[in-house]
Amino acid sequence: MTNTQTITKAPFKADHVGSLLRPDRLHEARSKFKEGKFSAEQLREIETEEIKRIVDKQIEVGLELVTDGEFRRTWWHIDFLEHLNGIEGYVPAQGYVFEGVETERYNIRNVGKISFDKNHPFIQDFKEFNKIVDGRAVAKQTIPSPNQLFNSGIRDETIYPDLEAYAKDVIQAYRDALDAFYEAGVRYIQLDDVYIASLAADEVSWNDQVGEKDYFIDLAVRVINGVLEGKPEDLVVTTHLCRGNYQSTWAFEGGYDAIAPTLLGKEKVDGFFLEYDDERSGGFEPLKYVPKGGAQVILGVVTSKSGELEDKELIRSRIKEASQYVPLEQICLSPQCGFASTHHGNKLTEDEQWEKLRFIVDLSKEVWG
Repeated sequence: MTNTQTITKAPFKADHVGSLLRPDRLHEARSKFKEGKFSAEQLREIETEEIKRIVDKQIEVGLELVTDGEFRRTWWHIDFLEHLNGIEGYVPAQGYVFEGVETERYNIRNVGKISFDKNHPFIQDFKEFNKIVDGRAVAKQTIPSPNQLFNSGIRDETIYPDLEAYAKDVIQAYRDALDAFYEAGVRYIQLDDVYIASLAADEVSWNDQVGEKDYFIDLAVRVINGVLEGKPEDLVVTTHLCRGNYQSTWAFEGGYDAIAPTLLGKEKVDGFFLEYDDERSGGFEPLKYVPKGGAQVILGVVTSKSGELEDKELIRSRIKEASQYVPLEQICLSPQCGFASTHHGNKLTEDEQWEKLRFIVDLSKEVWG
């Protein structure tokens, strides 16, 4: 395992959100598995070989952290959530509606009291991943935020008539999850949160409960802070906000203004990965709510949605602009989201993906030394 001194640098000046493009070999193996032509063991062997390859590649481009690319998952969120007690996956009548496209139809629903299963497959997955990394970089674990369980249509009100009781069980499930990950060796974990980003978008209402939006914003932050209560000091936890990332499309738009005072000002994470790759994300002014000397702000000003490489001077100018609201030493750099939030992947090549990450590493060295 990497040493504590290295871990405490996370989040890194050059960081990334987590998911990476699945190679054709992995797509083919998964198809054969679904067709019954591959065993689960054969599929896992190929997944492991491809994870080894991309770990080496992340280190080669200069990153100090590595992820498993989410190569054992189909979705960035569902694979984790459907293995919680009280949650199941199912095929709904309609997928999520993104800009110009409907997503593949699969979702989760609440079918019982929620708790963390100590045999959750992600724990063993991390142990194997950490052995592959072997201390050469920081092994970063990504999971969906507990707030994803507050999306409309998930909670069964016959099981949980009271939303606060539901929140209490969700918090405890995630506290148990963090304990299990920590015991497995995780020291850097990221909570991916589309839900709270949606609360900043006026045109989106993903809640079926009656109440003011301010209540839901406050509840979302209370849930995260409840999960983090009593966490080990050497466990770095960050939040990644996203407005949708499906085959290079997006789900909604809107700046951070409505959620910034509560989220950026009060959520007790070590860093915020913020989507800032186009005008849909609004301006940098909401960053003024981040406490000085507090959480790092990881600017997602490099897009993962296309292969075109950004202009270096433009990115420099955007970092400088952001530093008007939060000190430069509290700023880091990353893509705005993963390159493959689902197994389909975004519309760019693997070579373009690596060039994006190398660009971020090189520019971070120029800006922060």
